[in-house]
Amino acid sequence: MDPEHASVREPRASRASHREIADELRSRIGSGALRPGQRMPTQAELAEEFGVERGAVRQALDILHAERLLTGVSKGSPARVAEGAWPGWSAAPPQPTVVGLGPRVAAAFAAPEVRIDALCLTSVSLTLAVGEQLRLIHAGELKPAKIDVRVLLPSHRIELAFPTPVDPVHAGDGGLLHERWLAVRNAQGLVLRQNLLALRTTHGIDVRLTFRALPFTPPVKLYLLNEAEALFAYYTLGRHEQREFGGEPLQLYDADGTRSMLFAFGPGAGTRDAGTRDSGSREAEARDAAFVAESRRWFDALWETISSDLELT
Repeated sequence: MDPEHASVREPRASRASHREIADELRSRIGSGALRPGQRMPTQAELAEEFGVERGAVRQALDILHAERLLTGVSKGSPARVAEGAWPGWSAAPPQPTVVGLGPRVAAAFAAPEVRIDALCLTSVSLTLAVGEQLRLIHAGELKPAKIDVRVLLPSHRIELAFPTPVDPVHAGDGGLLHERWLAVRNAQGLVLRQNLLALRTTHGIDVRLTFRALPFTPPVKLYLLNEAEALFAYYTLGRHEQREFGGEPLQLYDADGTRSMLFAFGPGAGTRDAGTRDSGSREAEARDAAFVAESRRWFDALWETISSDLELT
């Protein structure tokens, strides 16, 4: 057999789920066993190796394609490892949230049970990313059995750290900025709630969506996907101009959350044949797993202690 097409593991006797197959192939890419530009084994070869039907292999490849680890995923020819794939779990360089969040959420929705925890300023990016997956559900291309989403947003009762006027002389305009932020927060939250909860009646999916309010302005955004991956970005402030305040431009400090650079972290726990990977790869996976676990603890602590009920009106 041409070594370019060869699998790098012996066939397995036990059947694996599509997520386990994706985890294993991701590990091979991270360790360098499958190199950027290299052709993957055929779907038939992978199905034989993992003891599954080709449908499970296609689902696994779709996950890795959504994560931008594979290119050319189709029924006609074997996929290739993406040229930009990085070693380790975080297989792509950080990207603006509006670009990077969608593929990660798509990979999360490939699971039968979807769990998303989010801490953000308005939920604009999350609503956009989830919207594409809802389109696929309505098109019959996806049907998770359960979707559970928890969102932490700033309370409307607090004075936001940003957006805020640059000049203290215009401090009174901060109230108008707050009203506009609140309108965006509520509108995006209502769209997310309406679209997700509609899946109960239209597709019989078990959906749960809960919002809680934070007593502070978050300086970072965090997305936890299926309790296995953490996506993290800083809200980096800059000086902006708002022209709709009485005809006079208002200088303000604000952050564009959709452009915040998103870093992805995932666990090394649960991957098989760990002894075949080099120590650097294992250490990177261990660091990612620790970051995900600590991020989950941090989110849960905020959710269970200082957050409060949030009403979207």
